[in-house]
Amino acid sequence: MTTQILFVQGGGEGAHDQWDKKLVDSLASELGRDYEIRYPLVPNEADPTYADWRTALEKEFDRLDEDAIVIGHSLGGAILIRALAECRLKSALTAVILIAAPFVGEGGWKSENTELRQDIAARLPVGVPVLLFHGTKDEVAPVEHVDLYAETIPRALVRRLNGRDHQLNNDLSVVANDIRCLSAG
Repeated sequence: MTTQILFVQGGGEGAHDQWDKKLVDSLASELGRDYEIRYPLVPNEADPTYADWRTALEKEFDRLDEDAIVIGHSLGGAILIRALAECRLKSALTAVILIAAPFVGEGGWKSENTELRQDIAARLPVGVPVLLFHGTKDEVAPVEHVDLYAETIPRALVRRLNGRDHQLNNDLSVVANDIRCLSAG
């Protein structure tokens, strides 16, 4: 049986094909055939809005198998975590993973469009692990943003990756290792 992964890209012109595809390829290479990675192109990647992406994500959530894993990179992570808190999922998840996600709210980025809910921790699926990966050399979303997420979601497991940039140097081997551990048990 394969484990399904939904990977939500970041925002910006060309993010799907030029940037985040490298992350998906790294993850697929590390995980192998036991995992199926769904990597949809989200609407309007150059000028993303929460409303558009949420609609697209709800459709993707409905297609997930039981015990799937959801991953969001960069702005895709910020939008994913909010959508998970606001949408009703038909299937249970194994994990929620955010990679270099900017914290949108007090202390982080300002945006009326995607601001994180204050009650996010209480609204996330119960018992589902939340893993936060962030590079210490991230010049897009400063590493301090992961601390803001950790304060807001106290049960989250934080992984600060020394010397890694916003794309985690296009190497998701650490993420893949944690996914294999979660899937095993």
